[in-house]
Amino acid sequence: MADITPRFGFSAFAETWNGRLAMLGFVIGLGTELLTGQGILSQIGLG
Repeated sequence: MADITPRFGFSAFAETWNGRLAMLGFVIGLGTELLTGQGILSQIGLG
């Protein structure tokens, strides 16, 4: 049977993936800071 739960908007599926991607982005940003010794804003030319 087809799954008819919504995949967009404020659904549990969307919020789960939003949280996962936010955590991934945070870890990547932290790792980049540790490797380069510069903050994220300095790396993109704003700091």
